Amino acid sequence: MTQQTPVMFDMMVPQGAPEGMDNLSEMLQDMLPKRKKRRTVKVSEARRILLGEELEKLINKEDVTADALERVQTMGIIFLDEIDKIAGQRGPATGGPDVSREGVQRDLLPIVEGSNVQTKHGMVKTDHVLFVAAGAFHVAKPSDLIPELQGRFPIRVELQSLTEEDFVRIMTEPENALTKQYSALVEAEGAMLEFTPDGVAEIARIAAHVNDRMENIGARRLHTVMTTLLEDVLFGLPDSGVKTVRVDRALVQSRLKTIADDEDLRRYIL
Repeated sequence: MTQQTPVMFDMMVPQGAPEGMDNLSEMLQDMLPKRKKRRTVKVSEARRILLGEELEKLINKEDVTADALERVQTMGIIFLDEIDKIAGQRGPATGGPDVSREGVQRDLLPIVEGSNVQTKHGMVKTDHVLFVAAGAFHVAKPSDLIPELQGRFPIRVELQSLTEEDFVRIMTEPENALTKQYSALVEAEGAMLEFTPDGVAEIARIAAHVNDRMENIGARRLHTVMTTLLEDVLFGLPDSGVKTVRVDRALVQSRLKTIADDEDLRRYIL
């Protein structure tokens, strides 16, 4: 028999509410009777449930919250992705900075430079939190950000474009690489998909070539290339009766070379 704590009052507390309201919800939950649910489980599963309940009783939530707040304030790291999307584009085409984007930057400014942020677990000071921002900056430039925000990111690093060798590593080394994902997908249909080293190298070469000739979208280009390459194979399984599909340089060139060399087709397919 397990106990379930009502979550109604916890849902009523808004995000960023004062700490007193959070304590009030805990008091109201303690006043309500605990709902019990009877389940029939195996002994091994019951031991796991009972162990979890006993461990939960040993945890002092106040100490955990205080330790978490201390760690956030002294060792916290906040990553701001796609920051180029809020860069105000100044110029004759727009007649000035984008007001809405500049407003977002000014909202971020006090948090980045250090302030007190109210959370449901208490006040968090961002004075010693490390802020890391990243963006592609294809359209805007870092200098399009407001000067105050630029000054809060004093260290700038520019990344290099992915090379063919990088694409090969991306397709072979990660545990969830695209080649392994497609192999598992084909295996589920009762067939086998095999990528040869020269086939992987050719896919990497075409992806790098398309990125150079068109918009450079990085490793995302591999998704479009692999989809176009294996579209017919995946569509035909399992009715085709093929048990082994070998992706080598010849197959990649026959499927993609014409598209990669045709600028109009490349724009809409790859």
